[in-house]
Amino acid sequence: MSAAPRKEPAALETEVREKIHLEILKRTGAYHANDHVLLPSGQHTTEYIEKTLVTTEPSFTEGLGAVIAKHFAQWPVDVVLSTGPGALILSHCVARAHPSRPIVVYGMKGLAGGKRRVTLPVEFQRLMRERTKVLLVEDLVSSGTTLNLLIDLVEQLGAQVVGVGCLWRRTSVEVNGKPVFSLVSRDFPTYSAEDCPLCRKGVPLNEEFVRRRAHRRPSSVQESKT
Repeated sequence: MSAAPRKEPAALETEVREKIHLEILKRTGAYHANDHVLLPSGQHTTEYIEKTLVTTEPSFTEGLGAVIAKHFAQWPVDVVLSTGPGALILSHCVARAHPSRPIVVYGMKGLAGGKRRVTLPVEFQRLMRERTKVLLVEDLVSSGTTLNLLIDLVEQLGAQVVGVGCLWRRTSVEVNGKPVFSLVSRDFPTYSAEDCPLCRKGVPLNEEFVRRRAHRRPSSVQESKT
């Protein structure tokens, strides 16, 4: 019986690192695996990521941000740019750990005519000057659409994107040719109800995450008129 082929040291290091980071995300409750999950889209899958929980543990987030910062330490960085609350928290941790001591700004995501759009507040635009070095930070990268829009926005302002750092990259899609570093590079398939192999096996469907969205509303208070 022949011995199993040995993995290259770099590949082995990446595999170990991803396992560690997956365990961290499990401990925050953000990563749910080995199940039959109903997604809000109606698709079925075996894994699920709750983005809102990714950065709820400060010590974990600081450590993960430091790993991203270390990877990009050789690049001078003037600005760290992100979108969304989770990515913004992570970007602060990256900026604090990066030797260039960059500033942190954020863009806002939205829809215009049914298409995705990113906007940079006016107050931040003066910080994006010609030759400004920008590091993009995201929590979860799926299609890469938001990142490509951010790159276009930065370049329109004359600045330069030096790379992209993220916690989780679901796909290997190209991001305008920019170097991408992710703590976890892992995709998981999704299925329609008709084509789901777990349904065919009779595995019970976990509808917890959809029920949360349908039956729980954000807590809020309103200023009284008195």
